[in-house]
Amino acid sequence: MPVNPKSSDPDQDPVVLRRKAVSEAAQQAGLLEGQTSRVQARITQSLLTAAKERSGIASDTELLEYALAKVAIEDDFGAKLVGRKGRVPQDIDLEL
Repeated sequence: MPVNPKSSDPDQDPVVLRRKAVSEAAQQAGLLEGQTSRVQARITQSLLTAAKERSGIASDTELLEYALAKVAIEDDFGAKLVGRKGRVPQDIDLEL
């Protein structure tokens, strides 16, 4: 079973939507503007192939830009959430 099943509507494909969201967030943060730099790396073929298949990106350059943007805009929500453990009073009324 493929990791990235193609949706019949590309505008509803979760992989496409995720890529768009990352790209838009990086653009808004000003991360895609300015002078470009050349980057070289040795990466195992299996990692490169898996990342391309999962992301739907064929170009090495676009894949690297997407991956770097994803890391650059990543938030620390999970760590903050776990760090709040025990800070909310147990008797709080959540109105459930």
